[in-house]
Amino acid sequence: MGIVAYSSANSFLTIKKTMDSKQKAEQLETYLLAVIEGRQKGKRAAILRSILHALSWLFTLIVQVRLWLYRHRIIRPNTLGCQVISVGNLTVGGTGKTPVVEVFARNLQQQGRKVAILSRGYKSKELPFLQKMTQRITTGKIETPPRVVSDGKRLLLDSYTAGDEPYMLATNLPEVAVVVDKDRVKAGKYAIKELGCDTLILDDGFQYLKLGHRLDIALVDRTNPFGGGHLLPRGLLREPMRNIKRAGFIFITKCGAEGDQELKEKLRRMNPHAEISECRHAAKYLKDVFGTKTYELDTLKGMKIAAVSGIAVPESFENALRAFGAEIVYTRRFTDHHRFTQQEIINTINRSLEHGVDAILTTEKDAVRFPFVERCDIPIMFMRVEIEMLSGEDEFMDWISRICFKNHRAA
Repeated sequence: MGIVAYSSANSFLTIKKTMDSKQKAEQLETYLLAVIEGRQKGKRAAILRSILHALSWLFTLIVQVRLWLYRHRIIRPNTLGCQVISVGNLTVGGTGKTPVVEVFARNLQQQGRKVAILSRGYKSKELPFLQKMTQRITTGKIETPPRVVSDGKRLLLDSYTAGDEPYMLATNLPEVAVVVDKDRVKAGKYAIKELGCDTLILDDGFQYLKLGHRLDIALVDRTNPFGGGHLLPRGLLREPMRNIKRAGFIFITKCGAEGDQELKEKLRRMNPHAEISECRHAAKYLKDVFGTKTYELDTLKGMKIAAVSGIAVPESFENALRAFGAEIVYTRRFTDHHRFTQQEIINTINRSLEHGVDAILTTEKDAVRFPFVERCDIPIMFMRVEIEMLSGEDEFMDWISRICFKNHRAA
């Protein structure tokens, strides 16, 4: 009995330490983001910004040298003998990339391509040891094969192992393969050889130069197009904005109904050759997080709700709820890609009930990370969002057709 009690206490302490470390890491991430965006005031924040500014110069040098080495083929990218397209951005997080990848993959698949999405699987977890050993025995390889979230026929992994975005893509694209591995050359080889794919989409691949790609799609967030004007770690840019000239197609995301002609002209000056489309993330319906029931968006009108999210730009989600007439009476914001615990969901339900809310609303991206709760005293729903083209739709569809029917044999 004593041994069991000791073991239980030890397990509890281990879990508590893990949760404390996770909480501290998220608090640090939130603080640094506030410093970068200038929301954090005071002498300490100003000194930290100066240090980050100096580091961003070093980061810029490293980025540009790397690009120069690839451009002059001193470092040669791997080629896989099939069509490879990258979808990415120049800033960190929050451009609404996943819905764009989804619509792009769906259009390619519907026009006859056998598509695989290759994802790094941000914040995904490693497979259990026994499962990895089984894979090695069955494949006869020492190297661990990539994780197949979907083989284009079946959903094979959960969001915890796959990562929330790959899992979401696999759920919404039943006829598209989704493969996760940090080494996307390995993932691409697997998708071609084992899954019979002829078109690879590099999710978040604009900076992934190790795998050669013929086409680059760059996303630009209209609400923060230039990432604060600085490269990491002082700003949110992964590389200088002028490098958007590598893109063959540019999507301006999160536009209003009228688009953004001024931003479009700025991007045209940076890249005179790319096709430029404006799009917005349009809400379609509400869906029960733990069930299959759907609701019309008009349901939100006059409803008192709790808004819960763990995304890079929570304001866009909350503003969308208000636009449909909802009254947000309680808000909980977590860091991007936050892995929700059951206790956090229970606490959110209890706080929501205290505030007299009618329902809890979250994003689709967050919903895949919600652990199941046995007792729900209040409806928990997510908002399904899809891409709507505001301009350049004809050019986009023509571009898809050229990809599908032009016989590219080299990536």
